[in-house]
Amino acid sequence: MAQRCTHLDHIHNVKPHTHGCEECLKMGDTWVHLRLCLECGHVGCCDSSKNKHATKHFHATEHPIMRSIEPGETWGWCYIDEVGLNLA
Repeated sequence: MAQRCTHLDHIHNVKPHTHGCEECLKMGDTWVHLRLCLECGHVGCCDSSKNKHATKHFHATEHPIMRSIEPGETWGWCYIDEVGLNLA
């Protein structure tokens, strides 16, 4: 049986705090892709970015679910259950 996300109750109707990675903007750094925390609205850079701020946000807060906020992408990820989510 495929593993399922058990943290869907952490998804909230959030708005992104910024139009870029919050930490990279403060540092004057760049990112590859952006991820949105579905618990609090934090915007962080993806794991392909050198700073990996979305994953660092999870480790700091334990907010389990993020989604891509790249145009046309509707997928998410649960860090705890390590499963992808279709958020279309």
